[in-house]
Amino acid sequence: MTDTSAHPVQAWHALLQSPDAAALDALLHDEVVFHSPVVHTPQRGKAKTRLYLQAAMQVLNHASFRYERQIIGQRDAVLEFATEIDGIVVNGVDLIRWDDAGRIIDFKVMVRPLKAINLLQQKMAAMLQTMAAAAQGA
Repeated sequence: MTDTSAHPVQAWHALLQSPDAAALDALLHDEVVFHSPVVHTPQRGKAKTRLYLQAAMQVLNHASFRYERQIIGQRDAVLEFATEIDGIVVNGVDLIRWDDAGRIIDFKVMVRPLKAINLLQQKMAAMLQTMAAAAQGA
């Protein structure tokens, strides 16, 4: 289980190593806002943000995923990542902001190049559809 008393960035890294839905819920503020690199409208609330982050973990978080650089401030962080999916190098940043209690209140993902964005849009749409179908079957 992920230690939610850890610094938010440490807790995030722990989640990537060992995904835990309860720990993700504990890390996210109820009114968190998620900004997708492919969806224009910010996604508001814990349920939507959890869904997008869980899907992203499935799509992006595999053997080649790594954070290359981190800039951490008092209440926010920029985490630059790289991975390879289907032979396409994906480079991006997670911009994370948290409240005084260490719960994430804003999570923005930015990705480059365009070829990677297009691939992520396809993969994320398929993963979200799979997750929605599984939730209906449960």
